[in-house]
Amino acid sequence: MADEPATELRRLLDQPEITVFPGAYDTMSAKLAEQAGFETVFTSGFSIAATQLGLPDLGLMTASENVDRIRRITESISIPLVADMDTGYGNALNVRRTIGECIDAGVAGAILEDQQWPKRCGHMDEKRVVPTDEHVRRIRAAADVREERDSDFLLIGRTDAREPHGLDEAIERGRAYERAGADVVFVEAPQSREELERIATAFDAPTFANMIEGGKTPVLSADELDDLGFDIVVYPLTALFAMTRAVREAYEALATHGTTDAVETVTFAQFEDVLGTESYRERQREYAEE
Repeated sequence: MADEPATELRRLLDQPEITVFPGAYDTMSAKLAEQAGFETVFTSGFSIAATQLGLPDLGLMTASENVDRIRRITESISIPLVADMDTGYGNALNVRRTIGECIDAGVAGAILEDQQWPKRCGHMDEKRVVPTDEHVRRIRAAADVREERDSDFLLIGRTDAREPHGLDEAIERGRAYERAGADVVFVEAPQSREELERIATAFDAPTFANMIEGGKTPVLSADELDDLGFDIVVYPLTALFAMTRAVREAYEALATHGTTDAVETVTFAQFEDVLGTESYRERQREYAEE
């Protein structure tokens, strides 16, 4: 039987307009994304490594650390989640296990990238990629698991070849990953609007744009990317960067002034609303002693 989150995700992607994924890094940020009205959410390896481990996105996070955090998130929301699964954490057999665990965790889709391990954030320099055939085997392995599990799980084939080898090779790799079973093609870190325009129309499969503030790619609006022909856009780090600034400013204010009077926050009651606290109180009353 097809899994519900993945089936819902495919339904959303079948709509004519671009699908926008906000980035979430924990259960709270995912809840806030859903409450803002988003129909999907995305987790990046960058944000989970930073918030769970306090480490940069340099291949230091394990598969289990990533999946454990993502499972918590899927359990806390009712919208489909697409996860960044880095390289799949090894060879084709490791990829099979990784994708199987994602399906078990309620993930609707995942990105698999063609970097060598240890990988690094797609907007960092000095990336290295594996041979095309090696990543084709990873994609095939993931597609086999999807078929064996009778799942609608969405596979996003990502290439990081733009920086080390140029856009032409990146596009050829994307086409190979599409043939291997990727449902969506993701060419990471194009460096101009012109490169984005070329990528958007280079494949038969849907295309994926990644907007990172301060990264290598020009940050465009969802409407602009829709006009170019992209099918998916993620803003993976916006909330993380905003949270970092807000928390740092709050701590600096307290350290400097000894008070939080100047810090803008939600109220206690508003925070309870985010968590749905009242519904738990109501349930607790059902079991209260008479």
